[in-house]
Amino acid sequence: MLNRTDRSRIGNWWWTVDYATLGMALMLLVWGIIMVMAAGPPVAERIGLSGTHFNLRHMVFAAGAGTVMLVVSIFSPRAVRIVSLIGLAGIFGLMVATLFFGPEVKGATRWLTIGGFRLQPSEFSKPFFAIVCAWLLTLWREGILERGWIWAGGVIASLVFILVQQPDIGMTAVLVITWGAQMFLAGMPWLLVIMAAGLAPLALLIAYLTLPHVEKRIDGFLDGTSFQTERSIQSFAEGGLIGVGPGNGSVKQSLPDAHADFIFSVMAEEYGLLTCLFVMMVYLFIIFRSYFRCFETDNMFSVLAVGGLTAQFGIQAAIHMGSSMDVIPTKGMTLPFISYGGSSLLTSGLTIGFILALTRKSTPLVSLDSVPQHHYRRLA
Repeated sequence: MLNRTDRSRIGNWWWTVDYATLGMALMLLVWGIIMVMAAGPPVAERIGLSGTHFNLRHMVFAAGAGTVMLVVSIFSPRAVRIVSLIGLAGIFGLMVATLFFGPEVKGATRWLTIGGFRLQPSEFSKPFFAIVCAWLLTLWREGILERGWIWAGGVIASLVFILVQQPDIGMTAVLVITWGAQMFLAGMPWLLVIMAAGLAPLALLIAYLTLPHVEKRIDGFLDGTSFQTERSIQSFAEGGLIGVGPGNGSVKQSLPDAHADFIFSVMAEEYGLLTCLFVMMVYLFIIFRSYFRCFETDNMFSVLAVGGLTAQFGIQAAIHMGSSMDVIPTKGMTLPFISYGGSSLLTSGLTIGFILALTRKSTPLVSLDSVPQHHYRRLA
C-alpha cells in the first residue's frame, strides 16, 4: 500500500490515476486471452500450426500491452507529446517502407516482418497522430503557431496518401474521423463540419470505383453473398441469449480469421448475446468515462488529445462489431484488447495509457509535514 503523502512518481500516479478506466481496460485484456484460447486453435490447425500457436503469442502480446499501458500512464503531458512526436516520425518512415519491402497479404502491403514478428506500422500511427494533432491545434488556438491547423491538415494528408497506397481504407477512415473530431473540439465552424461530412460519401464512391477489394466487399454486403458475413450472422442466431457454452461453438471451425477479425462472432456463439452486450457496455463505459474526465480540465491539449484518442478507440470497436453483425461491409479491423494481433494489442495499450496519463487528477498531494498541528483534525 502507498501512503497518501508519498511524493514519488509512483505514489503520485497511484493516487491520481483513473482506477475505473484502468480496471475496465485490464478486464478487456483478460477477456481477450480467454477468447483467443477459444478461437485460436481451429485457425492454427487449418494453416498447419500447433493448436497453441496463437494462444501463446497472444499472451505475450497481452503482457506487453498491459506493461505499455501502465508505463505510459505515468508520463507527464510533456513526455506524452515528446514520445508521440518521435514515434509518429518513426512510424511514418516504417509506413513508407511497407510500400517497398512489405509482403503482399490479401492484396495489401501493410506489414513488415521484424525479428520473426509481423508489424503493422499504421496501427501505431493512430495514437501518435491523435497526440501530435492535438498539440498542433492547441498551439494554434493559443496563438503560438498561427497556422497550426494547416500543419495538422498536412500531417493527416500525408498519412492518408500512404494508407491509400497500401491500401487500407478502414485505417484511413479512423484517422480522418479522429482529425475531424479534434478539429470540431478545437472550434471548427458548423458549416465546415457539415461540408466535411458531405464529402464522406464522395470519398467512399471514389474508393468503390478505383479499388477492386473495396468494390468486392461493398457488392458482397449489398447482395448478401459474403461467406464470412453469412457464417458470422449464423453465430449470433445459434448463440442466442446465453450461448452454446465455452469451446462448443462451430463457427470458428470454418470462419477465416475467427481469432482476429471475427472474434466478436465467436463470442456471440459461445457466450451469447448477453455477454456481447456486456462487452459493448464496457467499451461505452471507457469512452464516456474518458470524455467525462477530460472535460473536467481546462487544459485544451488534454481535451483535444483525449477526445481524439477516445474517438478512434470507440470507432475501431464499432467497426469490428458492425462488420460482424452485417451492419456495414466487412472490414479487417480488430476488436481492441480482445482480437489476436501484436500491433493491435500494443496500440490499444498505448492508447489507453495516453488517456490515463492525460486524465490523471492534477490536484497536488498534501504533505502532512507542511500542515500545522492544529489543522491535522480538520485535514482528516
